[in-house]
Amino acid sequence: MDDIGLLPADADEAEALYRLVDAAYEKRSLILTSNLHPVASTRSFRRPSPPAAVDRLLHAAHVIVTEGRSHRLTEALDGRGVTALHAPAADGQVKTGDVP
Repeated sequence: MDDIGLLPADADEAEALYRLVDAAYEKRSLILTSNLHPVASTRSFRRPSPPAAVDRLLHAAHVIVTEGRSHRLTEALDGRGVTALHAPAADGQVKTGDVP
């Protein structure tokens, strides 16, 4: 699951996350990404489920903290990783490199 805590979640969404984590707890692996510290991510969810979900997630977890500038941001600011979109030619043909 990507970008946990990016947007606020309502009670139903918090409950769904808790149920997913609880079902996988000590049975399956989960990978979650977030720009928030695990404790801060609980603020995006209504209680009581998130603290229990975070508790289960962090028990025996491998937490990987990355620092520094995002690769996507760096490439975009350097003009790399961005492909300009071109309109089809007047004859309707799409030139090589154009995105239809």
